Amino acid sequence: MKFKVSKEVFNKLNDVCFGVVVARGLDNKKDLEIITNLLNKSISGVEEYFKDKNVKESLEISPYRDAFKELGVNPNKFMSSIEAMTSRVAKSKGLPNINPIVDLGNAVSLKYLVPLGAHDIGHANNDICVRFSKNGDKFVPFGEENEEILEDGELIYSIGDEVKTRKWIWRQGEVGKITDNTVDVFFPIDGFKNKNEEKVIQARDELAILLREIFDCKIDIGFIDKNNIEMNI
Repeated sequence: MKFKVSKEVFNKLNDVCFGVVVARGLDNKKDLEIITNLLNKSISGVEEYFKDKNVKESLEISPYRDAFKELGVNPNKFMSSIEAMTSRVAKSKGLPNINPIVDLGNAVSLKYLVPLGAHDIGHANNDICVRFSKNGDKFVPFGEENEEILEDGELIYSIGDEVKTRKWIWRQGEVGKITDNTVDVFFPIDGFKNKNEEKVIQARDELAILLREIFDCKIDIGFIDKNNIEMNI
């Protein structure tokens, strides 16, 4: 299996980059206080940092809003995952505890203010791709059963013709949802080489260390940009 980003993506977003962590052999069935504490610490940090700042105008969030505009997506209507989560936390609304893998991803995402996804790859056979949609690609929204059929030209994460996330990093679907039975996980961290590449790398490396220490699992890491558009996972 590979993680691949199409050349067309870099033609549209020249400096986009992706940190990657792949973890295999996780046990996601136990509540782990260490992860709860990490998430609470990140939540407190965001609340404090944005006490006198506007989330959407911040240096951390504005690059994603600009990229959405480049993609023809209204960032006011469709907020990136990191903007949506940060906005909620900055308003002191907190975050629910979902499960250890998701909570750990959210803790690292908030600490470095970068979007960080988590996808179950335990039964995946096809490559994971970041590409523009083709007419007929199918998306099942998170928590729903009915399919949405996409048209051409929407930036997505996909596996085969099944869409994992719509509008790049706006909304994740049912395909690859993290559950208590998840064992193998693909974590992408999306950013920009000339803006927050250092944060992407820091988030990737800290996530890898925490996963290894907490779950005693096998870890692989990688980095994708226009000069290296695919990797084995």
